[in-house]
Amino acid sequence: MSSLPLPPSYSALKSASFNKLPAGVSLSSYSSTKQSETIPTGVIENVQLVSLCKQGKLRDAHEFLNVMDANGIVVDGRSYECLFETCRNMNALSFGRLVHLRLRKDAGGHDHTRSLSPSLRKCLIEMYLHCGCIEDARKVFDEMPEKDLPFWKKIISAYAQSGFLADALELFLEMHNKGIEPTSDIYLSLLGLLSTSSGLGLGQQIHSHLYRSGLLPNAYIESSLFHMYTRCGCLDNSVLIFERMKEKNVVHWTDLMVGFTQEQKYKEALALFQKIILQGADLDQFVFSIALKACSKSGNLDFGKQIHAYVAKLAMGSEVSVGTPLVDFYVKCGHLKEASLAFDRISNPNDVSWSSIITGFAQTGKFEESLKLFKNLRREGSNLNSFIYTSMFQACSGLADLSMGSHLHCDAIKRGLIARPHGESALVTMYSRCGCLDDAHQAFELIEEPDTVAWTAMIAGVAYHGHAYKALDLFDKMLSKGVRPNSITFVAIFTACSHAGLVTEAMRYFSSMGKDYNVQPSIDHYNCMLDIYCRAGQLEEAFEFVQGMEFEPVGLTWKILLSGCRAHGNVKLGKIAGDNLLKMSPEDTAGYVLYFNLYASAGRWEDAAYIRKLMNENSVRKELSCSWITIKGKVHRFIVGDRHHPLTVKIYAKLKELKESFANLKSTLPINDISNDFEERNEQLHDHSERVAISFGLISAPPSVPIAVFKNLRRLLVTMSLRSDIASFGISENLYLVYCQARPINVGAMTWYKSFERECSSYQKNNKGNFI
Repeated sequence: MSSLPLPPSYSALKSASFNKLPAGVSLSSYSSTKQSETIPTGVIENVQLVSLCKQGKLRDAHEFLNVMDANGIVVDGRSYECLFETCRNMNALSFGRLVHLRLRKDAGGHDHTRSLSPSLRKCLIEMYLHCGCIEDARKVFDEMPEKDLPFWKKIISAYAQSGFLADALELFLEMHNKGIEPTSDIYLSLLGLLSTSSGLGLGQQIHSHLYRSGLLPNAYIESSLFHMYTRCGCLDNSVLIFERMKEKNVVHWTDLMVGFTQEQKYKEALALFQKIILQGADLDQFVFSIALKACSKSGNLDFGKQIHAYVAKLAMGSEVSVGTPLVDFYVKCGHLKEASLAFDRISNPNDVSWSSIITGFAQTGKFEESLKLFKNLRREGSNLNSFIYTSMFQACSGLADLSMGSHLHCDAIKRGLIARPHGESALVTMYSRCGCLDDAHQAFELIEEPDTVAWTAMIAGVAYHGHAYKALDLFDKMLSKGVRPNSITFVAIFTACSHAGLVTEAMRYFSSMGKDYNVQPSIDHYNCMLDIYCRAGQLEEAFEFVQGMEFEPVGLTWKILLSGCRAHGNVKLGKIAGDNLLKMSPEDTAGYVLYFNLYASAGRWEDAAYIRKLMNENSVRKELSCSWITIKGKVHRFIVGDRHHPLTVKIYAKLKELKESFANLKSTLPINDISNDFEERNEQLHDHSERVAISFGLISAPPSVPIAVFKNLRRLLVTMSLRSDIASFGISENLYLVYCQARPINVGAMTWYKSFERECSSYQKNNKGNFI
């Protein structure tokens, strides 16, 4: 039997692909009647377009749209909805705008939105909002002939989430004027925008609207109102709402504690914490953080220790979110031993934990410990942050460790961890304290826009090095740049005036503080001015200044006056200052020493013996003088007569050599110290810690390297850079060291710096360039 002839379309049918047929299409669903020929034009194409969209193939969908355009096939509403949904999910704003442009063309022009279905409008607005284009969403919204409540809610909520309070309020008022009653969600969106005291009035109006709208009481709205009042600083209203709330969670308790802490109501914050514990409310780590912050701010060490005990009871001390606030609490209370123990208990300390403990040691003067911790941090490979490097710059400043400071500076640059502006300012201070004023100036010049802190650091560095007029010129330049000074800036200015004896200029700056710069003088500024009078020898004016101060004199005030009287031999005023000082600070060693030296210098030995007797009766001992110098990254400390160093023999051989060379100069130097009448005292001066450190530096450092020595004493005041009770014999001999060794020698203390190289040139100038 011969085979039947094949239909002419067989070959085409054989090569056809049925994989692209839409899901749900079945050949059996079509009869052999004419129904198979009645499918409307464009249905299959729109189904294919939707399929491409759901697969996320936007490029293919775009090409297919062009094909549909070329063949005059209309895109239906469902396809547009699917296109906008896909653009929303894929954040494809550019393609979404192209589709919107086509929709506008198909709908017949500018007011196309009127002819769109609500579901299509919804998809279009949601696409723009999800892609962060609120302006385009607002245009679509404004073109709508009828705006249903959900559309108002979407646009207002979008403005609120983006922080556009004015736009959200404008739309809210328009909605209200049209008689559309806002839902609770709209009110919640507006309340979430109010976070400062400036928004309090508006928040109260919204609160009133809520009452009139009958939306209260409502747990969600009450919670939002509570948070709004707390953020705006209206704690009275916060407490009222808090007490009326039937359901309170840990967020409400914590938020109220944060509000009390920000308003410096630490007692109320801690009382609230106690209530949380008593009521058995759920606790999270943030609660402990806020409670410990309140303890540290209020100095309530006992309460903080009780919180620590409760943390230990809950076995939460090893968690970094609880252990780190504990470290920070003990650091700010000055209890570094407990801070170290709390730090050691943290299982996995993060960079904030390390920063807290390192900063604590650096800010309390334990610089070597902070450097040791930093090295441990580097060894463990933990994360570093800019705050840690800023603390390290401060530690290097305290140790005058230029080598380590320079190394850390390079490392911080490489890691991009120099904090702006505090880290940059710390670098300026570090280089100036290490005696490298040129490097400090270079670090300052690299700051793009120096703020008050940076300018103050540079002015202070120049002032501490004795360059008074340069410091004042910097201050004028700072003002010309529009940067306003703060209280610390004026301390630096007074330091400069003190070095140069500029009494009149200092008084002018003092008088202009409040009038021109809105910086009210504190007791520290009054003490600075007092020191300037004393250093200039104007003791009567200094005493009158003390009597006319707006503040009650403190121990430091009388100490400064006593120091001036001791330097200039005014026993009468010195007795007044000394009696007041011992009355106010009976445990201050320096006060007794100054008072004793005042009488001893005047030859009043009975009075001097009485001061010594008082010192013994009060069990007061003179603080041990200590000097240190950093050589090749290692700190070497020396005390008076120190003979424990491995190079002791060479150090004292150098001292002996210098002493013999200096012995021939005594008759030509301006020595004016009672101690020079006693050979025993002269021998003690010979073995002074400062000189031992200088001698060690001379035999250990290369000739081209400046010598920087720091001392632990001379803490009177930042402006008292070279106290009179430093023996003038010692000062002069240090000048001679410079002259003989032909290298810079810088001696500094915790609050001052002295370059003997500059002093040497000054001495030569006053003595016609000759020592002999």
